[in-house]
Amino acid sequence: MVLGGLLVLVQGESPVEAVKAIVVGAFGSKINIGNSIRWSIPCMIAGAAATVAFRSGVMNLGLEGQIYFGAISGALAGAYVSLPHVPHVVICIVAAGLAGALYTLLPAFLRLFFKVDEMITTLMLNFVATLMTEYITIWFIMGGNMSANGSASIATPQISRTAELSTIVKGTTANTGFFIGVTTLLLIAFFFKYTVQGYSARQAGQNMSFAKVGGVNVLRNYISMFLVSGFIAGMCGGIEVSGSYHRFTANFSPNLGWEGMMVTRVAENNPIALIFVSFIWGVLKAGSMHMERVTTLNRLTVNLIQMFFVILVSIDYDLLFRAAQEKFRKRREKKEVAL
Repeated sequence: MVLGGLLVLVQGESPVEAVKAIVVGAFGSKINIGNSIRWSIPCMIAGAAATVAFRSGVMNLGLEGQIYFGAISGALAGAYVSLPHVPHVVICIVAAGLAGALYTLLPAFLRLFFKVDEMITTLMLNFVATLMTEYITIWFIMGGNMSANGSASIATPQISRTAELSTIVKGTTANTGFFIGVTTLLLIAFFFKYTVQGYSARQAGQNMSFAKVGGVNVLRNYISMFLVSGFIAGMCGGIEVSGSYHRFTANFSPNLGWEGMMVTRVAENNPIALIFVSFIWGVLKAGSMHMERVTTLNRLTVNLIQMFFVILVSIDYDLLFRAAQEKFRKRREKKEVAL
């Protein structure tokens, strides 16, 4: 908060006025509350994907790419499949999830058979996914005609009304994806705490060698958790399309995968805490847009404050304290020897 206040002061604005603008933007009306809920949804679901990966010892940094492939798959299912409302929405989300899961197979394969670090491969595949989905949209869906789908941007056709998630706050794009996100996180919490497979995954995440000695099938755990993480990330893309955008557009994601990883870090991989942290993130995002309209501050100021917060939360203060203690002890011993 102190760093955030200083950042606002440097730009010539009052921190009190900035906070007031954020609060009004997030809670000042029914529509503002709906916008806060809307922006909490992708944070929650992308965070769920990151939680599954990180608690299982899988360093899946490719959430952004998996979200992109999930989004385009969900958009195609929404536009070209004809079904009643509920099954159509389910098909779109499942198609999106499967696309996200399939996109994790390459880094998983490279890790298992060629020992290529998945942090590198998943990170690089984010860029591949962004460009590949754009290419597919332009040349295979739009046929090279930039106005083919009634949109000035690179986009798929609009999905059918039956593929759209129901709105929960009228006048906003807050949708039932919020309940899907909460349910997903509750299921993840139950899985890790009360199932044998969840315990095995947790053990592998803490110490893979120890888990292997203890009888955990590390290979199966690695692949299954990688796939589940990718499936949930793909779901995130599908829910964004079905609930908010209603079509896939190139560069539609404002770093949703990275935001999911950040909220997971703040929640310390706790699925229940992640529900509340995601809502706070949504509040800050909705509030920052209002703040930008009523003050001279850019909404990226709030992003910087969020970055500071993530960094401060990520610091291992126990390790720093022990290192300081050890340094002080050695210095004292030197003085005693000198005397």
